[in-house]
Amino acid sequence: MHAGRVPVTEFVGGFDLQSTLESGQTYVWDRPDGGMFDDAVAWGGNAWYHTVLPATETETSEPEVLRCRLGEKTLEWEASTPHAPEHLTRLLRLDDDLDAIVEATPELPLLRRAYERYGGMRLVEDPSFACLVSFICSAQMRVSRIHGMQGRLARAYGDTVEFDGDTYHVFPTPEQLAAATEADLRDLSLGYRAPYVQRTAEMVAEGQAHPDDAREMEYEDARDYLTQFVGVGDKVADCVLLFSLDFLEAVPLDTWIRTAIEEYYPECGKGNYADTSRAIRERFGGEYAGYAQTYVFQFLRTGGE
Repeated sequence: MHAGRVPVTEFVGGFDLQSTLESGQTYVWDRPDGGMFDDAVAWGGNAWYHTVLPATETETSEPEVLRCRLGEKTLEWEASTPHAPEHLTRLLRLDDDLDAIVEATPELPLLRRAYERYGGMRLVEDPSFACLVSFICSAQMRVSRIHGMQGRLARAYGDTVEFDGDTYHVFPTPEQLAAATEADLRDLSLGYRAPYVQRTAEMVAEGQAHPDDAREMEYEDARDYLTQFVGVGDKVADCVLLFSLDFLEAVPLDTWIRTAIEEYYPECGKGNYADTSRAIRERFGGEYAGYAQTYVFQFLRTGGE
């Protein structure tokens, strides 16, 4: 086992691990205490979280288990890899300058209240295929149910990794999910999303397209590119761009953000996704509009005012 601690003072603008991992950005992390996305669990604890990086994302060509928890003064980690600090920095965007990002945000009362309540929450950078499948499954679903789906997929089709006496499940590869039948996926409660997941996995496995190919494109071209995957519209594409591919300007127009537009920024409602997206991105400051979106999403989802 490899382990270590990083002082919280190294993270400019602070760090809130629970808000980062339980704000609906990622569904490939979990808590061994079963409290992930449990509304009855108090905020601000020091629970352990874990994820498994697929072999394609590691420097050892093997899946790597990462565990971490946040104490009062340090981020503590345990891992099957000596590369954990670099992985965690990337996955949790620990080198983002949150102070500068907040400073670059327009002086909007709703945003300020959201930043004050969830200060230290960061965006994530999930592996792109897992992120794509997660948000294909997200339509009309509560965050806890989306998380449950991804866990079932990993247990049913992913490889296993033994670490520190426990068994962990890797999110399935495109090839593993492509081999599943629609009926198999429906048995895991994916419902009408089952054929979308299976066909998208086939597209990636067969080399027709890969979400990573969007990374070097201009933002709107990248969003259009991702909509070729089955079950992916503009909103899901924006989620993948924001939570996996480093497009910090992306603003997914989900239910909560559309509510915010209606109640706080009605001038941004333009009647179609592309124009409304462009308007709210500008209202939220452009370059880091995705950060603003995520804070507003979490603020409204957990009770707002």
